[in-house]
Amino acid sequence: MKIICATNIPYALEAFGPLGNLTILPPSAITPERLHDAELLIIRSTLRVDESLLSGSRVRFVGTTTIGTDHLDLAYLERAGIAWCAAPGSNANSVAEYVTAALLCLSQRHGWTLAGKTIGIVGVGNVGSKVLQKAQALALRVLQNDPPRQAAEKNPVFLPLPQVLSEADIVSLHVPLTRTGSYPTWHLAGKSFFERLKPGMVFLNTARGAAMDSDAFLAARSTGKVAYSVLDTWEGEPEFRTDVLAKADIATPHIAGHSFDGKVMGTVMVYQAACRFLGIAPTWTPEGLLPPPVVPEIRVDPAGQSEEAALWQIVRQVYDIEADDRRLRAGAIADSKTRSRQFEQLRTNYAIRREFRFTRVVLPPGHSQLEQKIRNLGFMI
Repeated sequence: MKIICATNIPYALEAFGPLGNLTILPPSAITPERLHDAELLIIRSTLRVDESLLSGSRVRFVGTTTIGTDHLDLAYLERAGIAWCAAPGSNANSVAEYVTAALLCLSQRHGWTLAGKTIGIVGVGNVGSKVLQKAQALALRVLQNDPPRQAAEKNPVFLPLPQVLSEADIVSLHVPLTRTGSYPTWHLAGKSFFERLKPGMVFLNTARGAAMDSDAFLAARSTGKVAYSVLDTWEGEPEFRTDVLAKADIATPHIAGHSFDGKVMGTVMVYQAACRFLGIAPTWTPEGLLPPPVVPEIRVDPAGQSEEAALWQIVRQVYDIEADDRRLRAGAIADSKTRSRQFEQLRTNYAIRREFRFTRVVLPPGHSQLEQKIRNLGFMI
């Protein structure tokens, strides 16, 4: 059995190699000709999978090691009888840690306090639920909006979007990208969305670029409705608008979910799904292969600083979100084609970023409240 796997999937050889004749290719090299006699295709979100790619091939299983599926033509796959899977939740904690770093960075950069502010989480699925936990650890008041969950669960914790937007000091998007159905999210953050916001709020989009209308965002920035913004996803990416970039306080190349551990979990989930499809027992795990943490221990003396300043001191050592921002801006002066290529290279060549749980934080005695916050953010104490 021939298997084609895209590059930038951790442990692809170890996981999928034993299942058949494995070939690992960059997404640009995965063509109809290369897929002609392949039966399994394993990818990330940089490859569009549709009839033009698979027609005439022997592919009968497609696995994407990402949480999103908007790069898959699901209607075609189901019509053609091709099984498929994604990895929902695999990088949820990574995105939540990115949001944590972004909020602490902004609060310290601009001199305001997170504790007591209200965050509206739009989309409370795998990712949004993790963001909720981190927000509570930061002593934020949380408002939740998730129409599909509200319809299914009838839980009063899920509030109407207009209410969330009018009350929140911070709004964070965590929705899939859909254009049809009962709850489309394409340009969800559009003109009416931004008009409902409190003036001077913080807006984050780590979901999908087209969940935000770029022109509506720029208008909201010009009127002061949005005072601070964090953008990780972009309409039309890998192309991105430099005028939108200029109005983002923190801008990154769609890497919020790119922790090494999130990527590995994506590999594990797709490997297990492929084994189920093939009717064989999964035997591979990444245990014993994971690299040591980049930052195994941090010692902090919080004397003389606020708890949030101490938290930022800790978080930035594990994940320097400002470095990701600088790298994206460094390529923004190039022409459109070069910008797109550099955007993709930043994602493909992304450095290993381990999650908070692999770092132990050591504090002097007498800081039990701060210890609890650190633990709730996911660090070891």
